[in-house]
Amino acid sequence: MEPFYSESQKTIRDTVRKFAESTVLPRATEIDRTDEFPTDIYRAMADLGLYGVNLPEAAGGSGFDTTCMALAIEELARCSGSVGNIYALPHEAVLFLDQHGDDHHKSFIPGLLTGELIPASCTSEPDFGSDVASMRTTAIKDGGDYIINGTKAWVSLGLVANFIFVFAKTDPDAGHRGVSCFIVDGANPGVKRGKKEKLLGMHGLGTCQVIFEDCRVSARNRIGPEHGAFKMAMENFNYSRIVMSAMSLGIAQAAMDDALNYAKSRVQFGKPIVEHQAVQFMLADMSTDIAASRLLVHSTARLYDAGHPIVKEAAHMKLFTTDMAMKHVTNALQIHGGNGYSQDYRVERLFRDIKLPQIYEGTNQIQRIIIARQMVKES
Repeated sequence: MEPFYSESQKTIRDTVRKFAESTVLPRATEIDRTDEFPTDIYRAMADLGLYGVNLPEAAGGSGFDTTCMALAIEELARCSGSVGNIYALPHEAVLFLDQHGDDHHKSFIPGLLTGELIPASCTSEPDFGSDVASMRTTAIKDGGDYIINGTKAWVSLGLVANFIFVFAKTDPDAGHRGVSCFIVDGANPGVKRGKKEKLLGMHGLGTCQVIFEDCRVSARNRIGPEHGAFKMAMENFNYSRIVMSAMSLGIAQAAMDDALNYAKSRVQFGKPIVEHQAVQFMLADMSTDIAASRLLVHSTARLYDAGHPIVKEAAHMKLFTTDMAMKHVTNALQIHGGNGYSQDYRVERLFRDIKLPQIYEGTNQIQRIIIARQMVKES
C-alpha cells in the first residue's frame, strides 16, 4: 500500500514508528510486569501532538485524516498494546468534545491535547456491558445541577483520570431514550475509585470501578441534549471500532514479525523451521489476513472522513480484524513452541493483550448482530 499513502500519512507513520521503537518498546515489558500507568509516555505522546492528529485545525488539532490516526495507533500498538490503548482514550475524547460539545465543553480540549488532563469514559456497569440501555446509574435533576449515583465497571484509566465522561439515566424508565452524558471532575467528592482490576493483559491502564455517590454536577457539564446521549455513544462506537481495529492490526503485525524472525533462526530436524511447509503456511496466512485487515481499516477510515455511514463497515472491520489478530497471534505463539509460553519472549504478552479487542467496543458477537440487522435493513 506504500504507493497509495499521502506524504502526510507517511510522515505520521514514520514519526510515530521512530517514537514507538525508541521510547515505547524499551518500556513495554516493564509496563506489562509492573502494571503501572506510564505517565511519562502519556505526556510524551501529547508533546508529539498525537492526541489531536485528526482533530480539525480550528479546534487545535493537526487536521490530518483518520488514516493517519490508524497508522499512528498501529505503530504504537506494534510496540505495546497497552500504550496503543492509552493513546486511544484522549484522542477519542477530544473528537467527542469537538463533535458534540458546546464552547464550555470544548474549553477542555487544550488540556487533553497537552496531556494535562487524563480522561476516562464510564459506560459499562457490573451487570451491564453490551446492553448499554439497561444501565442503572442515574443523574437526577436538582435545580441547576444533576446528582449522579451508580457504579461503573471496567473503566480504563479510571485510577488516574482527572476528567471523566459519565453516561447515566436522566429518565430511568425510558431505556435508551433516557441516557445523558456528563463531564465530571475526577476530584469531585462524589467520585470514588474501586480497586484496580487484575487483568489478563493490557496492563498499565489503571482499570477499576468508579463509584458515584451523590455526585453533584453542574447542568452545563451535560454534553448534548438531555436524554440524547445514547445516539452519541453509538456513533462514537463506530469510530472507536476503527481505533480498536488499527490497534489489533499493530499487535498482529508484531506477532508476525516475531514469528518470522524466530522461524528463521530456530533449527529443527536439520534446518530452520521456516523451511518446513507447515510453518510456511501459517506465516503465509498471517501475511494475507493482515494485508486484508489493513485494507478494511483504511477503507473504513476513508468512508468515515467522507461522511458516509459506517455502521456495517465498522462492524465488518472490527469483527474480521480482531478475530484475525487473535487467530494469528495464537499461531505466532505456536510457531515459538515451548518458548512462546515463556515470558522471555514478547509473543506471550501479545497473546494476552490481543484478547481484549474481541470484547472491547462491542463484543464480536454483537458485531455479528449489527451486520445481520444492517443486511436486513438494506435489503
